[in-house]
Amino acid sequence: MKLFSSALLMGALIATSATAQKVNTLTSKEKKEGWKLLFDGKTTTGWHTYLQKDVSPAWKVTDGALELDPAVQKSAGAPHGDLVTNDEYENFELSVQWKISEGGNSGIIFSVHEDPQFKQTYLTGPEMQVLDDAKHPDGKITKHNSGDLYDLKKAPQNPAKPVGEWNQAKILKKDGKVTLWLNGVETASVVIGSDEWKDMLAHSKFKTWPGFAQYAKGHIALQDHGHQVWYRDVKIHVL
Repeated sequence: MKLFSSALLMGALIATSATAQKVNTLTSKEKKEGWKLLFDGKTTTGWHTYLQKDVSPAWKVTDGALELDPAVQKSAGAPHGDLVTNDEYENFELSVQWKISEGGNSGIIFSVHEDPQFKQTYLTGPEMQVLDDAKHPDGKITKHNSGDLYDLKKAPQNPAKPVGEWNQAKILKKDGKVTLWLNGVETASVVIGSDEWKDMLAHSKFKTWPGFAQYAKGHIALQDHGHQVWYRDVKIHVL
């Protein structure tokens, strides 16, 4: 019985190790299709804090993941700010894994126009919500749950995994059409500028924001909402 248990344990460790090796890497198929890693699993190369030259120390690499550590902001006075890609993208497929802390809030924001007149990324970029739906107050607000097109469109179901588990998100943006998936479930789909979009916008907090969703090409941002969050396996396929 002990030998059997040891064998099972060894098998589980090998499987875990194999899975870990696949994170922050591209398969041969992905390479042929033109996918590109946005995060190498070791450094913050290719990123900077919004409206800043470098990456704030609050964003660090921990166990192969980009982690926002609010404790660093409090103890060392590190500047706040979303982490954004150095490059801009218009038509793309983005794949990313995220894990949120208890009571945490964050988001994946895209088509971000970086300009001092816009003090935050969300003033120009739509957001795919990242949240502890069970314990954050936003979890009780319609269109504010994980996977939602934040404050614009509610997912038909909530496929988010419990706090502490990794979630797989995907964002596809092609010629103005945006489609979101969370853990394999389509959570939103809409064409920016369509009648449906205009109606959604008119019933959202963004209806009077002059720069919101006005830029077809922009940066991708990982939101600093003051809560601990982790991102990994961030990769993009430019279309």
